[in-house]
Amino acid sequence: MDNSGERPIVILDRTPATAAPGLYCLILENGGWVRLSHEVEDRGPGLVGREALGETGKGLASGERASWSGIFFSGPADAGLEATDVEIPTEVGQAPAWLITPGGTLSSTWAIHIHGLGSPRAGTLRGVQVASDAGLTSLVVTYRNDGEGPVAGTGRSELGTAEADDVRAAVSFARDNGARSVILFGWSMGAAIALQLAAEHELHGIVVGLVLESPVLDWVSTIKANCARSGLPEWSGALAVPWLDLPPFARVTGLARPVGLRSFDWIARAGELTVPTLILHGTLDTSSPLKASTRIRALRPDMVDLETFDADHTMSWNSDRERWRAVVSAWLASLAATAKPARISG
Repeated sequence: MDNSGERPIVILDRTPATAAPGLYCLILENGGWVRLSHEVEDRGPGLVGREALGETGKGLASGERASWSGIFFSGPADAGLEATDVEIPTEVGQAPAWLITPGGTLSSTWAIHIHGLGSPRAGTLRGVQVASDAGLTSLVVTYRNDGEGPVAGTGRSELGTAEADDVRAAVSFARDNGARSVILFGWSMGAAIALQLAAEHELHGIVVGLVLESPVLDWVSTIKANCARSGLPEWSGALAVPWLDLPPFARVTGLARPVGLRSFDWIARAGELTVPTLILHGTLDTSSPLKASTRIRALRPDMVDLETFDADHTMSWNSDRERWRAVVSAWLASLAATAKPARISG
């Protein structure tokens, strides 16, 4: 830590992540957050410096252990948003959510924001800001076994299979409170959940658009990519498939039901896309491969818009905040201009 200037400079080991320009955050072991500036200073061999823009919680001390993150806001107030705490009734218990109403008035179209695996709901606030600027009421949801939502079964993620039930309950909550249509903002696994819901017949005409950041479009290729990211042979990811897909093996791993990986293969299911979809994806993403997004754009140019960024997984906003915001804002405006009245079913 260098405190000689107007603002402290955090000294970090040089890695591709810490040396990348953009707005990022350190999440500290003590629970604190430190937001870092876009600029990167050369601090000699193996080190970089980044100015601390603000701290939440206990703050940073020399030698403190921290995680590098694209989650830039610790909560709605930190993102300049006013939120009301609400609870979504699900079949496994009450799921906390943030309800954000720009201008204090509920809109007829709501944005429902779905975080990814291992990420808190605060990660989606980057997109909530844009939705709020567009005048959309936002519902920032949790789901079972995500650390904030209800605990079910063994407490393990079911990769979107069961979690989709909880987000479907959030769509019902929105409709019960005046929403005539919804746009689903999904991040990583949250995108996989959003795609599942958009394909459901009961929600046709209700889900009118998808905004997907670093989407999981095929779990098998994603699992293989994460094996490679961890230094394992990519083929070893195929060994996990039976343990997720076959009932006897799934029960052994603590899953209440098989994941059904084929239902999450949106390259194979590309013909089932029925709503306008915006994909934002980093070219440096080694977790959810960009090639899947490129492929689905090629298969469904009538439905899918794709914007790429020089960024890692779920960090497109961080790499170029102004462009990310402009792309999403323009897409939302275009969607609103072509929207048809939603069908309300009983």
